[in-house]
Amino acid sequence: MFSSVTSGAVGGIASYLMQVEVDVSDGLPSFNMVGFMSGEVREAGERVKVALKNAGTKIPPSKITINLSPADIRKTGVVVDLPIAVGIMAAMGEIEMESLEDAVVLGELGLDGEVKAVKGILPIVTRAKEMGYKLVILPEENAREGAVVDGIKIIGVSSLQEVVQYLNAPGVERDQLIPPTHVDVKKLFEDAEYLDETLDFADINGQAAVKRATEIAAAGFHHIMLIGPPGAGKSMVAKRIPTILPPLSLEESLEVSTIYSVAGMLSDKEALITRRPFMSTHHLVTETALVGGGTTPRPGIISLAHRGVLFLDEMPEFPRAKLDLLRQPLEDRKIHIVRNRGTYTYPADFQLVGALNPCPCGYYPDRNKCKCTPADIKRYLGHISGPILDRVDICVEAPRVDIADLAVKNKNANESSRAIRERVLEARKIQEKRFEGTGIQFNSEMTPGDIEKYCKLGAKEQAYLENAFCTMELSARAYHKILRVARTIADIDGSEEIRQIHLMEAVSYRITDGKYWHQMEE
Repeated sequence: MFSSVTSGAVGGIASYLMQVEVDVSDGLPSFNMVGFMSGEVREAGERVKVALKNAGTKIPPSKITINLSPADIRKTGVVVDLPIAVGIMAAMGEIEMESLEDAVVLGELGLDGEVKAVKGILPIVTRAKEMGYKLVILPEENAREGAVVDGIKIIGVSSLQEVVQYLNAPGVERDQLIPPTHVDVKKLFEDAEYLDETLDFADINGQAAVKRATEIAAAGFHHIMLIGPPGAGKSMVAKRIPTILPPLSLEESLEVSTIYSVAGMLSDKEALITRRPFMSTHHLVTETALVGGGTTPRPGIISLAHRGVLFLDEMPEFPRAKLDLLRQPLEDRKIHIVRNRGTYTYPADFQLVGALNPCPCGYYPDRNKCKCTPADIKRYLGHISGPILDRVDICVEAPRVDIADLAVKNKNANESSRAIRERVLEARKIQEKRFEGTGIQFNSEMTPGDIEKYCKLGAKEQAYLENAFCTMELSARAYHKILRVARTIADIDGSEEIRQIHLMEAVSYRITDGKYWHQMEE
């Protein structure tokens, strides 16, 4: 007999549905699988045979042929174990074929018939809903992840026996046997509103200029670099940036959660990523771990920071070749990985936060402590290439903290993350209204055409910017970034127009441009 079960898989970040076709017929006993499969998928045959036996189903000595369609897409992962087992039982007449209509089946099988969690559930369930399917049967551990997709029934199962009982039960009794999983997405976002009290800008004494720069960076989602000696608080500031960022929208949350689902980083208790990610990595990270890829392509750290923060501490310690891998995602907000089997595209719209010392020892320009030669400093800072510096919107110096600031005993004297976040949210509302219907969310996303439309300057402001452009030998990209940052500063101030004072502050954050950066090398 013949049966067909709908399943799904992911390729890169995209998902697709496939048909698991099973034919059980008379002939020399055999178990053949076809359909352009990877090794782990081909091994499913042995797992399924043992799982069926231990679940109490005896496979007759027949010729069993299994085809995974479409045949032109290479199948990877282990999501087809359960649909293969269900397809064999349906072809043997132990499961009614009608019960599989409008259903998608996903899951890995243990040898004892246990249904185990798999990766990529969220994008597959989303695709199933788009294709008009009404029911998805998946591992119980993945049920909450799949249930965040509204408008499709999610049934979580823990064993092969449960699947058989559910599919063979009358329609009215099914939901009593295994109730569908429901997730209150609104409640998830309400819970996310509670800030992490362990990280707060109130913990940081002094560094008013750095706090101001990070507030601007958070309001416009600008890339920022912090330069200063060891112990100035650069890492402390960077780790607290997520506490002042605007909350994720539902659309953004689904984007981020899809990436984490494909990477297998969504737990059974975490149905949805509701807070902006914060990813930090060491300079010894491999290129594949940073940008993604591998034998079986998967998202890298850059993509895991999508819609959140990517923090690179001690940036000059990273090899220049690794830092230059950021050039494409910083510009295009996505990563393209080309393999013989196809091209994979991963989202990479993140806020880059970098921290670095001004020299190898970290104490320049204090010549009482710094013994670095100009050549040492030039070589050290040279690890960060010009194109990377050009893509950083804000660069601010974090000076050595004064003893007077450290002596402040009252933590309440420092501004809290909650207070800063309120101003950031007000600036965010202004941007939402400005960019309504354009697809733009933050000022940092404006194209040159958008800048011309939304960043118009008066005669005095235009003259000032032209003078700064020539004096600092700016690039066209740096010119546009100054206008984007100035637009954000104006939004924080509640000003509809960009004034000279806003431009002056934006220009002060371009110390990496031209002779200003090279002064640190000389």
